[in-house]
Amino acid sequence: MRIPPHYQQPTWQRFFAGAAIGAIISWGVFLFIYGVNQEKHSTIINEQKQTIQELQNDKKIYQEEYTKLNKEAQKKLTIQEIKIHLTNGDRYLFKDFRIKNIENSIKEDLSDLITKDIESVSSSQLLIERTIENRIFEFDGKKYKLELTKLLLHTTLYIEVKISFLD
Repeated sequence: MRIPPHYQQPTWQRFFAGAAIGAIISWGVFLFIYGVNQEKHSTIINEQKQTIQELQNDKKIYQEEYTKLNKEAQKKLTIQEIKIHLTNGDRYLFKDFRIKNIENSIKEDLSDLITKDIESVSSSQLLIERTIENRIFEFDGKKYKLELTKLLLHTTLYIEVKISFLD
């Protein structure tokens, strides 16, 4: 079998030349359209990456803020500080030093209440009162007892006490 000699005829030559040129042009058009589409998709992908990055940063900021607010809320729900005030120390001519000693000894007795939640402290209010009132101080051969006059319960436990002679 042999190949027919059509390549020598000008009509066939024009046909094959047109097919080759058409293939080259169509390949060029295909590359152009494909390139434009790829460029569109790559810009969309870059925009989406940027949006994702911004959203992740926002999410990180919100999570940090959320944990910070949770810690602050938890601090607000616990006893952070205890303040004691002796109301009538001047009546017994106590010096500031002795008044501070009395206040500090009460603070030491109640120091376990720091970082406790407010609910448990409020439920043990009677125990706090008994702890303060059962305390006896002795100065210069005289015995003194304390009486709870005011108890304010917040993040700061504020206690006012009165001192009197022990009968």
